[in-house]
Amino acid sequence: MLRAIVSAFFLSLTSIPAAWPQDIPPVVDVELVLAVDVSWSMDLDEQRLQREGYVNAIRDPQVVTEIRRGDWGRIAVTYVEWAGVGLQRTVVPWTIISSQAEAEAFATALSEASIGRMRRTSISSALLLSAALFDNGIDGFRRVIDISGDGPNNMGPMVTDARDKVIRQGITINGLPIMIKQRIRGDFFQIENLDEYYNNCVIGGMGSFMITVESKEQFGQAIRRKLILEIAGAEPRVQKAQHSAPQMSVGADCMVGEKQWRRWRRFDQW
Repeated sequence: MLRAIVSAFFLSLTSIPAAWPQDIPPVVDVELVLAVDVSWSMDLDEQRLQREGYVNAIRDPQVVTEIRRGDWGRIAVTYVEWAGVGLQRTVVPWTIISSQAEAEAFATALSEASIGRMRRTSISSALLLSAALFDNGIDGFRRVIDISGDGPNNMGPMVTDARDKVIRQGITINGLPIMIKQRIRGDFFQIENLDEYYNNCVIGGMGSFMITVESKEQFGQAIRRKLILEIAGAEPRVQKAQHSAPQMSVGADCMVGEKQWRRWRRFDQW
């Protein structure tokens, strides 16, 4: 019922352009930051598949259909690459998508951009940067950070501190832990049960969830499914966060990456 009322209200506004002041921020169903790991622990093939997964998901007609089903029929999305502290870049800036043509334009811009390759892994810095990006002049019903990565935080603020700060701002953090064991130089940056680490230390907020990638073949399907769920605001039947508000993490060592890096700091050449 509420959905119908909101939709009717929006339609009434759009039918009278003069009634919508130009200084009011555009309203969208969700503001979505796609925060993508490009650290050296991921090999080139994985990074390529990851990028292709997002490109294909954004332009997928089913994704666009899901966008148009929203109360406002549009979303705002930006694509960011991250690695260590201070090593983040916006690949595609905030873009409002409400049609197949707009989705295609975003996907094309993303496909034509180079893929970054940067050192270290600071999930905490990526979360804080992503949260700051919501100061964008857009008004979203929901704000979501979709963060991918293949290893734990190993520099910067404690990941749980960053997570809790972001959650307190009413932002949801969803995860795409990449659990593929092939690496350029062995498994230096790998930990057992990265999904548990993400579940306990990274994701959180209202309706938060994660989808794991355990093989290169799963990249495209996992990213597409995750994007559809995030746009719809659905309750997915996948592994979910154990908390919706800041709290102490249990079950996983949220400092494992920092401990690992200190132990092997002589290999600081990535």
